[in-house]
Amino acid sequence: MALLMGVLWPLQRINDVLLAIGRVVAMSALAVMVLFILYQIVMRYVFNAAPNWTEEGARFLMLWMTGLIGPLAYRQGGFVAIDMLERAIPMFLSRLLVLVLLILIMGVIAQCVLLGWDNVNSFIGRGSSATLRLPLDWFGGTAMKFKNSWAFASLFVGFCLLALVNIELILRQLITIIGGADRLKPLAEAGPID
Repeated sequence: MALLMGVLWPLQRINDVLLAIGRVVAMSALAVMVLFILYQIVMRYVFNAAPNWTEEGARFLMLWMTGLIGPLAYRQGGFVAIDMLERAIPMFLSRLLVLVLLILIMGVIAQCVLLGWDNVNSFIGRGSSATLRLPLDWFGGTAMKFKNSWAFASLFVGFCLLALVNIELILRQLITIIGGADRLKPLAEAGPID
């Protein structure tokens, strides 16, 4: 159990920090996304001149918001769960079932990490956004188009964070199965940073 706790503690701290940063960035992305959409509405209905970049900008921010906040929701049990079987069977079998499911989920997440990376490096990922540009010309440079890979990277980063969280959950479940549940900090208290 000491070995598992020794691996869990640093991973839990890493997840605490990464998910706290992800939460702040995701909330900021949500706020800016709302501002983009409001700006587009005002420009379209008040001034009859909607900018063409706001929709793509909002979509870009939504992808990153989802990729960064999803792992935190997963860690704290915020996803929809069907747990009738888990509740109906004896405690030990229930814990084993959860462990098996977490291991299966890890396989799915690992495949999604690979697919996310493939999207970043795909033909479409190497392309550029039709409307979004970095306004480097404001600072004496040349405006640079956003790369599609910057949006696709949200999938890769999100699934990498989900993998870290899932490994933490597997370790926690193993510790619980061998009788160390009382030594674990509740996940609701495990983040952002204590």
